[in-house]
Amino acid sequence: MKLVDNLRWRGMVQDIMPGTEEQLEKEMTTAYVGIDPTADSLHIGHLVGVMMLKHLQESGHRPIVLIGGATGMIGDPSGKSLERNLLDAEAIKRNMECIKTQLKKFLDFDSDAPNAAIMVNNYDWMKDYSFLSFIRDIGKHITVNYMMTKDSVKKRIAGEDREGMSFTEFSYQLVQGTDFLELYQKYNCKLQMGGSDQWGNITTGSELIRRKLGKEAYALTCPLITKADGGKFGKTESGNIWLDAKKTSPYKFYQFWLNCSDADAEKYIKIFTLFSKDYIEELIIKHNEAPHLRLLQKELAKDLTIRVHSQEDYDNALEASAILFGNSTTDSLRHIPVDMLMAVFEGVPQADVSREVLKNGVSVVDLMSEITGFFPSKGEIRRSLKENAISINKAKVNDTCMLNEADIIGDKLILAQKGKKNYYLVIITD
Repeated sequence: MKLVDNLRWRGMVQDIMPGTEEQLEKEMTTAYVGIDPTADSLHIGHLVGVMMLKHLQESGHRPIVLIGGATGMIGDPSGKSLERNLLDAEAIKRNMECIKTQLKKFLDFDSDAPNAAIMVNNYDWMKDYSFLSFIRDIGKHITVNYMMTKDSVKKRIAGEDREGMSFTEFSYQLVQGTDFLELYQKYNCKLQMGGSDQWGNITTGSELIRRKLGKEAYALTCPLITKADGGKFGKTESGNIWLDAKKTSPYKFYQFWLNCSDADAEKYIKIFTLFSKDYIEELIIKHNEAPHLRLLQKELAKDLTIRVHSQEDYDNALEASAILFGNSTTDSLRHIPVDMLMAVFEGVPQADVSREVLKNGVSVVDLMSEITGFFPSKGEIRRSLKENAISINKAKVNDTCMLNEADIIGDKLILAQKGKKNYYLVIITD
């Protein structure tokens, strides 16, 4: 399938400039997507642009990732009501290095292929402009009338908050246009891609290239991804879903995709995986025959967890998920990383217990009542033990059970359980 046809089928084309398809079919074309380095990790909202570049590279074209070291110091008004926090050069450099590590899981940067990916930082050329040189070499080619027609500008100026927009933000589209011009001149980059909220900024760049160089440059945008229930994609109660395992655990990452609705799963599996059209359509048919098996969600969660994290993290996430459904053992608990177990049981009752308490052994009755307070009295925990309702580290125990340091999982915790759904975490402190 041709690149644009493939992107259209996947629901990844919102606007496309005339001539773009012809350019992509004519020759190997260099195209770029911009990412502002506002954090030291990408979140899943960035993955749409990354997947656009991935499909581009798979089709034989050359991707450029532009890190907005300069634009990150300004703030993009597109779709926002407030200016963003400005970053210093050192923070941007640190964030850029972390982002590239994550991008290497999607794009080929290191091969000798002519379409190997490139990463650039627009601070490298923007830092050399003086104010006078910028308004002389760039500003004179784009009229204020043209800039005022952009939706991102009109919405802010007519905004309900009456704050208007700063000159810094107003000039943003000129800075982004300068990026396109620079990449066109240095890398023969003829296409810029991004989210549909970037259409105005992208077309300013192609217009600048046309007016300054007399050349043609192109634009292609993807719809902004939304959830079927109207909620914001990639957002949870605890915030963004990050690619960095320290910010979002592989278990939570896996669970995000696993728990998406059927409608969203059908949309996401086209956008965020490289599965073929035939395979996806077959999956959708099988899913619709037995929706309760959540086949689409499982395939989506597996593919992305392995790609972003690893096969081991995926396997651990599966084992961790099984804990909540009772399909696990003490041995399986010991194979799961402690931080993943903590993510699984986030929000359950917890109590800190000194390692000293376990050195000489402690009865399960004392641990679960007086020491942790999980049960209000020894009598209540004894009744539950007689009913065979208490498990320690997924193994049933009775009122004669004594616990010691050998029962600590990962040198950090003991998992207690009453019945099928009530969990308690004993956190071991030194």
